Amino acid sequence: MQEITPPSLMRFSLRALRAFGFLSLVVPISGACASGYRQPPPSGPDASALHAVAMTFDDLPYVMPPGASQQANRAAALAANAAILNALRRHAVPVTAFINEDKVQALGPEGPRLLQRWNEGAFVLANHGYHHFDSNRLTPVQVEQEITQGEATIGPLAHQAGRTLTFFRFPYNHVGDTEAKRLALSDIVHRHGYRLAATTIDVEDYLFNDAYECAFAHGRSDAMEKIERAYLDYVRIEIPYYRALDTRVMGREIPSIMLLHSNRLNAAALPAIIDIFRKDGTRFITLEEAQADPAYASEPRMATAYGPMWGYRWARERHIAVNGALEPEAPAWIRGYCKTN
Repeated sequence: MQEITPPSLMRFSLRALRAFGFLSLVVPISGACASGYRQPPPSGPDASALHAVAMTFDDLPYVMPPGASQQANRAAALAANAAILNALRRHAVPVTAFINEDKVQALGPEGPRLLQRWNEGAFVLANHGYHHFDSNRLTPVQVEQEITQGEATIGPLAHQAGRTLTFFRFPYNHVGDTEAKRLALSDIVHRHGYRLAATTIDVEDYLFNDAYECAFAHGRSDAMEKIERAYLDYVRIEIPYYRALDTRVMGREIPSIMLLHSNRLNAAALPAIIDIFRKDGTRFITLEEAQADPAYASEPRMATAYGPMWGYRWARERHIAVNGALEPEAPAWIRGYCKTN
């Protein structure tokens, strides 16, 4: 099935892929669930086994909301990072932090100092490019520049700590929209000594954070609490959904890799997210440990203009039918919150 370019590729959603024909191996669906979340597929015979997850944060130091002053953004970045780091340390959760160099520079001298706290113990820095770029819109030469310039701060910091930068993750998970480009970008990533970072759990935190930021801008603490509760409800659904997807495709449970972003919402919600994992017996591991599993021995060999989680990529490569209708929707009121409030 030929892919059709949607009006905007700036943000991935499974719903967009349904609309534009990406999931050609998916069982036909009857449409989105308007009344609420769908139940995730069953986890299979290994559901009682000890789960494992690697936590990753993208877009560090901070996803700055539009319209805020530089001073306000700096204060928000420092507060959010302190809250996220404190939660991770308090619960002994290792993490890999993917950095955009332009966001570091936007914080001035505070940027590098802030990242030092992400470069200690079980906290590891990783490359997310100079800008939050879309590889679909750049040439391989330009992508290579993004990768090398993305090392400006994190390269020296890693070196000072006796470490080597190991992982690179493409913004939007856009790894190449044609086969030739995918191969070229993969070669660039490996030539610079990186391994492509996987993602297997997506909770669309950017959608909830957009609503959360709008409520914050209007001083609506009641709405912020409601949005956070809805977000955590969604997290509780998406974690088992993606685990079941990966288990079905791989024939066994594999370590999960969760994608989150450094934003105001996750600064508030992270302790509860950690608790969700703890309550189902999940063990927190490093990204390196997760990707040591044989399932991650080779990156998906599939060109696409979109950025789906790796479970969907693996399913397509293996010609395994996956019912996309089981993927829950974020609530409509969350998606439309900023337009109506």
